[in-house]
Amino acid sequence: MYYCIAHESLITVKKQIVPMKNSLLMLCSLMAALLLGSCSSTKKVTLDPISVHGARQGSQIYQASYTRLTDIIHTSLDLKLDWDSAYVMGRATIEAKPYNSPLSEVVLDAKGFRINQVSLIEGYDNKPLKYTYNKRKLTINLGEKYTERQKFKIQIDYVAMPEKLKIGTDIDGPGSKGFYFVNRDNSEPGKPRQFWTQGETQNNSCWFPTIDDPQEKMTQDISITLPEGMVSLSNGLLDFSTDNGDGTHTDSWRQELPHSTYLTMLAGGDFRIAKDSWRDKEVSYYMEPKFADHAKLIFGKTPEMMEFFSNKLKVEYPWEKYAQIVLRDFTGGAMENTSATTFFEGMNMTPAEYLDENHEDIISHELFHHWFGNLVTSESWSNLPLNESFATYGEYLWNEHKYGRDEADYKGWNDANAYFNTDQAKQADVIRFNYPDREQMFDVVSYQKGGRILHMLRKTVGDEAFFESLTLYLKRHSYKTAEIHDLRLAFEEVTGKDLNWFFNQWFLASGNPELEVSNHYDATAKKAILTVKQTQSLSTAPLYRLPVSIDFYVNGKVERKQVMVDKAEQSFSFDMPQEPQLINFDAEKYLLATRKENKTVAQYAVQYQQAPLFLDRMEALLAITKQPGDKLSAPLIISAMNDKHWAIRRLAVKSLSLVNKEAQAAAHDKVKDLALNDARSYVRASAINVLRKVYKAERNDKTLSKAQQDVSPSVVKALSE
Repeated sequence: MYYCIAHESLITVKKQIVPMKNSLLMLCSLMAALLLGSCSSTKKVTLDPISVHGARQGSQIYQASYTRLTDIIHTSLDLKLDWDSAYVMGRATIEAKPYNSPLSEVVLDAKGFRINQVSLIEGYDNKPLKYTYNKRKLTINLGEKYTERQKFKIQIDYVAMPEKLKIGTDIDGPGSKGFYFVNRDNSEPGKPRQFWTQGETQNNSCWFPTIDDPQEKMTQDISITLPEGMVSLSNGLLDFSTDNGDGTHTDSWRQELPHSTYLTMLAGGDFRIAKDSWRDKEVSYYMEPKFADHAKLIFGKTPEMMEFFSNKLKVEYPWEKYAQIVLRDFTGGAMENTSATTFFEGMNMTPAEYLDENHEDIISHELFHHWFGNLVTSESWSNLPLNESFATYGEYLWNEHKYGRDEADYKGWNDANAYFNTDQAKQADVIRFNYPDREQMFDVVSYQKGGRILHMLRKTVGDEAFFESLTLYLKRHSYKTAEIHDLRLAFEEVTGKDLNWFFNQWFLASGNPELEVSNHYDATAKKAILTVKQTQSLSTAPLYRLPVSIDFYVNGKVERKQVMVDKAEQSFSFDMPQEPQLINFDAEKYLLATRKENKTVAQYAVQYQQAPLFLDRMEALLAITKQPGDKLSAPLIISAMNDKHWAIRRLAVKSLSLVNKEAQAAAHDKVKDLALNDARSYVRASAINVLRKVYKAERNDKTLSKAQQDVSPSVVKALSE
């Protein structure tokens, strides 16, 4: 599940009182602050906050995997909605069997129901069964003992009352109702009448009896009776829709492929359905009539994403169809329900809003879940990063494919910043069994840190082995669950290498490397000497083993060396006939680490001008803006306004306030050009802000008048401030 909208306008920057000179962590924080300031006009979304709450040191909490007693094979639901009372009236037919040991009773999760009857189905007969119910657990006496090879079928007539669920008695929190009615009494003018479900983590038992655990996988069919004019969406395919002749119709949905119970969904309302396709499968977009004409603009790249992920993973998109629906009052950013993803109402965008944010990060995230999370599911909430880290990295992969490595690295750096700037994030293991509350697993550690770890794993084993390992993992565990060691074993089988060291220090531990890197040149010995210190507390984080590339820039040529950083302090010596203009440590810019270096402005200038990566240029430019009085700084900042990546152009134009008046005057025409012609709306908005503040004494009337034709919200806001 995507709990936050991870674009730059929502980055939260922590104030830190630490030395700022040559600190990569502080550069990250500055970057976040600059980004925040330049896109304040972006439509913001208020969602449940992400937070990290580690168990207290020494805590004895251990969250064991659910012990499987009953195996649900198939669930059939026949549902009607009472809009006046906000009730879900249902009949659930559950086919199951003992998981391993004989059973004479079944325990199901069912929160706050009114149970009317429980029966055993034998042929055409229904035999009443005895049961006990405590408002959370329904315990059914089967009347006899069944062996692990014997299937049984039970039927439960019930009424679910999600609006009456009591926090602390029936459910754990306000976001756990499972089933939601939107404007059910039509009391909010202009707001549509809708309903939707949200199962993750363990909330689907608020509207149908089931077993709330990611290990429990089943097939299903759902029939829902609705008033005329209201369409529905659920997992799988719509078998048929029956007109009942009384102003209602019944939609019957069927999914024949097994998935975890928390991924079952149902939604409905007045939606227009835009049809698309991928290979031989239906792709559809459900949107309110007001926004339906924009459906292809917003979601139209979905088939291309499906094709890219299918080819990259060598596992074809595995479900019967793919639908995406935009809902009102949704409790998160989006949810990857199998074959039917739900999105928050911020996806109801106009073409103007789309100029600022296309939200392809969310779309690609939820789609990638259909391999990592839905096809192969984490076997416990402790292993949630097997779902969420991969979905987050799916965003990186899509950006890399569609827009190039610069844009992907920009996304990856924002993920790293989100982790570094979150209180207590360093205290939590990625795979953790000591969480006090399973909802706390949905944090920057499982998402952003985990995504960065996968990127490091890719760089460690190489692209070919990385994707071959993912293919093996997916095929081996399709329609099943997995834990972190299953992923490691797949990588070890493909690479032939022991990777315990990598998984132990990154997935099974907390914290990150904190590095101090210094270098000098010994002219007498003609050697370049690089010293690396790991300064992180070894009581809370490992001593890391870090394979690192180092690039040496000498007279326009680059020579790469490989080293293994694996000690608290170590020095590396390299033969160099003359002093390098730049020693670029971590040349691949892949380490999730804070880093302090002793580079000069001149060295950062070489890094900006000659090093190949977005992160090289951004890191260098940020360092240069910290010393704007240096004679090299102003020319570098001005030249960066022509950078190929929009975020660097925007940082450069915003940094003009730091340089001298002469440099500002030299850049004035370029700023006016950016305000009108830059391809990215955020750069145009930042340029307008600079014109109105830095150049407020200059004649900008003609430029600002032309900018009035720009409809992007960020530019409109910049013009109005």
